[in-house]
Amino acid sequence: SEAWKHHKTVLKQFLAGFTSETSMSLALYTVLHKPLRDHIEQYIPLLTKLNEVLKEGSEKDVVTSAIKEYVKLESFIHQVLDEACFTKSLWESLGCKFTDMLCVPERRLLEDSKNLHISASTNRSDRILLFDDVLVLIQGNSFQSFDLKLVWVDENCSEKSAPGLYGLRIITPEETFFLSAKDLQIKAVWQWKLNQAVRQALNGKRDFPLWGQTGEGSEPPSCRFFTYVFRLEGKFKSASYEGEWHEGKPHGKGTLKWRDGRNHVGDFKEGLEHGFGICLVPRRSQDRYDCYKCHWYEGKMRGYGICEYGNDMVYKGYFKENVRQGFGILENLSAENPFKYTGQWENDKKNGYGVWEDKDRGERYIGTWLNDHKHGQGIVVTQSGICYQRTFHADKMVGSGILLLEDDSVYEGNFTEDLTFVGKGKLSFANGFVLEGTFTNKLGQGLQTHGILNTSNEQLDDRITKAQLGLEEFPVEKRWKGIYDQFLEFIHSGCKEEMEESFTGFHIQTSKELRKSQEYLFCQRGTEDVSWKIEDILEELVQHQGLESLQSYLEKALKSSLHPLGKLLKALTIAFQATYSGIGANRHLLTMAQEEVKYYAKKIWEFYQGLLHLALEQKGQLPAKCVDGETRYVDQKACSVVLPLILPCFYPELFMLYMLYHEREDDLYCQGIVDLSLFPDIKLLEFLDVQKHLWPLKDLTLTTNQRRSLIKDKCFLSATECLQKLITTVDPREKLVILQKTYEEIESTVSRVVEKDYKLPMDDLLPLLMYVVSRAKIQHLGAEIHLIRDLMDPTNQGGLYDFLLTALEVRKCFRVTAA
Repeated sequence: SEAWKHHKTVLKQFLAGFTSETSMSLALYTVLHKPLRDHIEQYIPLLTKLNEVLKEGSEKDVVTSAIKEYVKLESFIHQVLDEACFTKSLWESLGCKFTDMLCVPERRLLEDSKNLHISASTNRSDRILLFDDVLVLIQGNSFQSFDLKLVWVDENCSEKSAPGLYGLRIITPEETFFLSAKDLQIKAVWQWKLNQAVRQALNGKRDFPLWGQTGEGSEPPSCRFFTYVFRLEGKFKSASYEGEWHEGKPHGKGTLKWRDGRNHVGDFKEGLEHGFGICLVPRRSQDRYDCYKCHWYEGKMRGYGICEYGNDMVYKGYFKENVRQGFGILENLSAENPFKYTGQWENDKKNGYGVWEDKDRGERYIGTWLNDHKHGQGIVVTQSGICYQRTFHADKMVGSGILLLEDDSVYEGNFTEDLTFVGKGKLSFANGFVLEGTFTNKLGQGLQTHGILNTSNEQLDDRITKAQLGLEEFPVEKRWKGIYDQFLEFIHSGCKEEMEESFTGFHIQTSKELRKSQEYLFCQRGTEDVSWKIEDILEELVQHQGLESLQSYLEKALKSSLHPLGKLLKALTIAFQATYSGIGANRHLLTMAQEEVKYYAKKIWEFYQGLLHLALEQKGQLPAKCVDGETRYVDQKACSVVLPLILPCFYPELFMLYMLYHEREDDLYCQGIVDLSLFPDIKLLEFLDVQKHLWPLKDLTLTTNQRRSLIKDKCFLSATECLQKLITTVDPREKLVILQKTYEEIESTVSRVVEKDYKLPMDDLLPLLMYVVSRAKIQHLGAEIHLIRDLMDPTNQGGLYDFLLTALEVRKCFRVTAA
């Protein structure tokens, strides 16, 4: 071996004292090998004689077992020597070229097609050599060798064999070929020897005895872990793969590395990237990398991923066929030109509905895109509060539009990018005046107009100052289709578990979370963890169809980042915040946001129904068929069951829009509250025309030197404290319950005063409710009332609730008081 070659002189001196053989190999055999072989040969007859004289018993059994082992060892030595002679003969018969490249001292020949005839695929080779570490095909003056650790033998390929031949399919990482024998027995011997050689190469040791014993000689494992460098043309050319293999292809966990610096770490299936993977791609012009942390399908990016580009941009969203496709967020984190786009992508470009935020300019564009350009209808909201709606063509404004100014003035007509009026237009001022004509803006002369000023209107119409944008231009069902489409695709696939992270992954927003998510999918979870595996989800859906049970289940599901519905809600929350938070908090977008939240509830209910139908079908049960009025039923269930559960996710942005929309009225109301708060209880009850026999004077407890007429905040205290809880909840149902309890507290107090059960008539209830409202001092009552009206369950409309909401709209009374 190589070790002896470096110490020939020392070895010769050592052997000279033991043998006169001049040949190094013979000397080594005589000194080291022959004595051991002779010793074993002597032991076998010695133990056999001992066994003959022993009586039956445990001692005899031990000796018998030892004899068998020595026989095996003797056979093993003979067989190994035969292999060595067989190999030596091969080296002597092969040409120098082959010997120089194939001859390794430790290598042994196990079989030769010249001795046991078998042929490779047509014109593939003249001779086949099976060594203990490689399979060699020789053809003419060239040869191919295949590492046995990456060789798979498939005997089930009779359909590929020629008539009268028995074939074996040999699978390697880059090539597959066939070995054919004319005799079934020859095929069986080659198959056995190939499998044994592969297994021994994988185990790193020889079978003992050499030809195996009962149970040995089984097929090697089909799944292996190995490193290989691809040579042939293809997407993996020159790449080194280290990882799991199956039937000659990367399959399982692995790492690919290319010479140009690219590498991919992740899951593989049948030779292609499939599942979650992280891919690094060097940028040519910079010493940076693009890092793709995505889901892959049959070798291409598909599904959800987070991509951190080398130019400081980050994309979080969906891919298809290696390009951005569907819903996604692209953000530029660099200090130079920071922006954020949230919306639809098609073929790697911004296409469809989306929201663009320019952080330098303090602007947000909400509208349609085409090939990375603003194109079609769009709304622009600025940080200063100005908002306008225009038609865009390749990023340029065209045609006329509507410009809503900060001081409640409204301009309808043409204007430039710097918001200068040009051409024909109409300007409606906050005081009700209207200027209609032609506008010009000459350098150094300011804005000029030629037209008519109408001063007949006393005040500006609310329909103008509170104009709502985007309702006709962006139908709610066409917004965020990319999110819904991914979820639909997930349901239509039968909710395959391996697709779940890929198609509903927006609960993940950081690389760390992405890793944890993947670990969660494949780890063993304890029984204490809530199981959100898809088969458990479908099973639970069937079990929770009753109203109370369903509400409890949906509440738990929507709060979970592991349930598909919870993941869907997270994606919708991100889209909503991207549109209406921060710069997007503009009162002219209230109705657009309100109908969007309602539509979210409707879609979540529809997707719940889709999951339930799938669960019932898998159980062999027929889902209920659609009937007339199905749309109305969906709307009702979405409003009564789903909306209260999802509203907390959107409430901060939505209530801000309500406050901005009702800001003027609430300011007047607050001023009235401040004025009325100066009144003592008796004075306020008298001012509001509350009948004196209903005054709870017993609640006005006096202290020393205190007059009853000066006491404040004592009457109807329980009702006041109850109404103040209105701002502690976001659920319209709970807000209505608080209003009802407030009414009951007022009635209870009056009953105590008159000392009998007293049902308040509406004429008495209204001033009492106004008294409680004035003492509760709820700052944004107008916003609260309208939010309840807009989002309450339609089944609660009418009756007492309607009257209470109407009675709460007492701002006119407070306005008069303030005056």
